[in-house]
Amino acid sequence: MSKYEQDIRNAVSLRGSVSVSELAALLNVSDQTIRRIVKPMVDRGDVEKVHGAIVSTQTLADPPFLARMNRNKQAKIAIANIVAGMIKPGDSIAINTGSTSAFVAQALRQHHDLTVITNSTFIASTLAMVSGNRVYMAGSQLRNHDGAAFDRSAFETIAAHHTKWALLSASSVHPERGFLVQEQCEADMCAALMKIADRHIWAVDASKLTDKHLQIRLPAPIAGSTLATDAQPAPAYDRILSRTSIAVTAL
Repeated sequence: MSKYEQDIRNAVSLRGSVSVSELAALLNVSDQTIRRIVKPMVDRGDVEKVHGAIVSTQTLADPPFLARMNRNKQAKIAIANIVAGMIKPGDSIAINTGSTSAFVAQALRQHHDLTVITNSTFIASTLAMVSGNRVYMAGSQLRNHDGAAFDRSAFETIAAHHTKWALLSASSVHPERGFLVQEQCEADMCAALMKIADRHIWAVDASKLTDKHLQIRLPAPIAGSTLATDAQPAPAYDRILSRTSIAVTAL
């Protein structure tokens, strides 16, 4: 499989449907080149071509990480565009694993000369081959459902760096208990990424702003952090957002 084919598969997997012109702009090639590359992919059933767009053939039977990316996809794309607008070429950013983070990584392919530290193989591979980027994969033992690392070497790699930005995610945001996750290793990784970064962006789609009760609480956002989301939080969140002095950037 060519590099272009893999890039197209990544883009279509993340967005579900991408126009030929969008792919051409993303890969810096002509529309005709995209059509030529896509034809054998369509013949193999890797993707479908519908009215000038390339469409994913993935189903919910795909691996859990890909299935999660297909949920609330438009919201995650919107958040990715918000974050990509905050990051500038040449910036350094630490990114933790997550489906929204994966969309952000795809959006960041339009930038160059980034320094990226991540514990996600998906994010590392998405950004590693962009011109001028330096990408550090943190960890070596990977989880089977999302290809993320939480072993000792992951934390050692992260601790050895300093970044301008940290991109963070959560499984849910409770109006009283704050940012929550499913596993302790995810909370530990979040804390490690926060420690090495000057500025923090929390990328959370509005469906996760819920009173769902998870046990593991993430470190409280520091003053000056940004919550990037697709809808303005309900008034019930005013207190916690005010308490942490977190700015909200929403559509």
